[in-house]
Amino acid sequence: MASVKLTIEEQRMFDGEAGEAARESMEILVALGRIYGAQRMVPVTSVQVSGVSYKTIGEAGLGYLKGLAQKGAKARVPAFLNPAGMDIAQWKEMRVPEDFARKQIEVLDAYASMGISKTCTCAPYFIGIRPKRGEHIAWAESSAVAFANSVLGARTNREGGPSALAAAICGVTPYYGLHIEKNRVASLVVDVKCGLRTIADFGALGSLVGKLAKNRNPAFHGIKKAGEPGLKVLGASMAATGSVPVFFVEGITPEYAIADKPEIIAITDKDLEAERKAIDSGLKPSLVTIGCPHASLEEIKEVAGLVAKRKPTCEFWVCTSRKLKEDADRLGYSGAISAAGGRVVADTCMVVCPLEEMGYVVTGTNSGKAAAYLPNLCKQKVAFGDLEDILYR
Repeated sequence: MASVKLTIEEQRMFDGEAGEAARESMEILVALGRIYGAQRMVPVTSVQVSGVSYKTIGEAGLGYLKGLAQKGAKARVPAFLNPAGMDIAQWKEMRVPEDFARKQIEVLDAYASMGISKTCTCAPYFIGIRPKRGEHIAWAESSAVAFANSVLGARTNREGGPSALAAAICGVTPYYGLHIEKNRVASLVVDVKCGLRTIADFGALGSLVGKLAKNRNPAFHGIKKAGEPGLKVLGASMAATGSVPVFFVEGITPEYAIADKPEIIAITDKDLEAERKAIDSGLKPSLVTIGCPHASLEEIKEVAGLVAKRKPTCEFWVCTSRKLKEDADRLGYSGAISAAGGRVVADTCMVVCPLEEMGYVVTGTNSGKAAAYLPNLCKQKVAFGDLEDILYR
């Protein structure tokens, strides 16, 4: 294994001079650095911590967090949380089991005691947390990693929950992988010959390319126009089906680096339609969930305008951050959605919410990421499609 050279301050933490929590955390970072061949650490400007929903971390995870907090763990750099397993304010109305809610609050309190902000969003870039190009960060949620690397041009590996938390406590992360310029290249070029008209199209494209790319970095040629909501869903879907941490879109993303002799594939309208059909059960959903990753204010406005004209035929949630929900409340979007039988839901995401315990069986989505995760994580059958389809199926 490689030897990781530490600064004086990093060595102090490793030796336990900055407390037990910092020592344990630096041990985790050094071990990762050795595994991946890092020769040093790199300071980070922000950390996003996953492992927040009680559904995913369970009692063992909660015990670990409480233990760190009791040892005096404190974040050294700005750090914030991924979605929890419920809306902290609306969990009773959403029929979340009370025992689950109690444990979830304990998880959030443990993080808060360490100085980590309870943002509870997988799209921190929509609430003003936007690292600049070339900035080193340690983010953990797969879609946030893809967006930060690809759309913002920041530098982060796909951290695990414990390593991200360790980076928050120590303020550094091992210098390897996507922190290094030469590794930020695509070995797969996707020639996009299909139309991309809706968020579901971007989700289906990402779902398909993720399966083909697996752990390779893809670059896209032929995408004429893509806003941040579409790029968000594209990256999230590839991260879910193929562990893709960075992608490039010619003429749109800040980077576009291709390796020598890349594999080149073409995606046609026929390919895209086949993928859409493959991930859609064709069933009518009892719940439609929009916002995986979390919806932007622009997306919330779009849903509000759509359902104000015609009331959907099923229950539906629009998942977003607490900050954007408050903005949506103020602008009247939440009221329009509520009047149509829906709910703007903050703090959580459908894939880390205990849907199966809440009585849902078929969940609708326009997200390739949600379509990939809902069957296994929530035991749901998936109704995949454009908003007009899944809301009125």
